[in-house]
Amino acid sequence: MSAEPFTYIWAYRVPPEKVDEFRRLYGPEGAWVRLFRQAPGYVETDLYRDRNDGDRYVTIDRWESEEAFENFRARFAEEFERLDRDGEHLTLDETPLGELGPMA
Repeated sequence: MSAEPFTYIWAYRVPPEKVDEFRRLYGPEGAWVRLFRQAPGYVETDLYRDRNDGDRYVTIDRWESEEAFENFRARFAEEFERLDRDGEHLTLDETPLGELGPMA
């Protein structure tokens, strides 16, 4: 694994009646970010709403390295799975858009 910065992006389709709850879970002070902050190497999370499609949201999670992210996943696997289950009812679908690193 590389010590280069690591970013991953997800898109979500959120029904209007679930938006407030979705933002509380996935937003910059939400439960996901509070969990991520417990792990060394976490940098930040951004939450965006598509200007042309109000039901579409995108999260961008940044880590110091892929290794930091993998260590987080191993250490907090149970908590991660619980939050993932907690959020399932908030979205119509979830799509991974990619895992990104710096340009060579």
